[in-house]
Amino acid sequence: MKIALIAHDGKKADMVHFLSGFKDILHQADVELVATGTTGSHIQKAGFEVQRLLSGPIGGDAQIAAMAAQKELDMVIFFRDPLDKHPHEPDVQMLMRICDVHNIPLATNPASAELMFKALTQA
Repeated sequence: MKIALIAHDGKKADMVHFLSGFKDILHQADVELVATGTTGSHIQKAGFEVQRLLSGPIGGDAQIAAMAAQKELDMVIFFRDPLDKHPHEPDVQMLMRICDVHNIPLATNPASAELMFKALTQA
């Protein structure tokens, strides 16, 4: 299983906290993590193995969208900050559209991500 992880700047700590709650599951299961650059560096510092791509604003969101379009991802977790402006919002919208087009599960907040991760443990 390959899971893409993205978090806007105001949500990076939430992403690390979220993943820490599922550390055992992620280490036991055959799960490969891929993340945008800065999010990935935070995840690495928390002790997770993750493939880092470009930072979101300089192409990382597009790289993850391309992976989704090629059916290389099983799930996308994107903790968005809806209260802040993001210059790369067109990339964000494209990624979400690609997930919908290719039926890739997409969680945009910790509550939906938790439901998806709990489903992993029951599979």
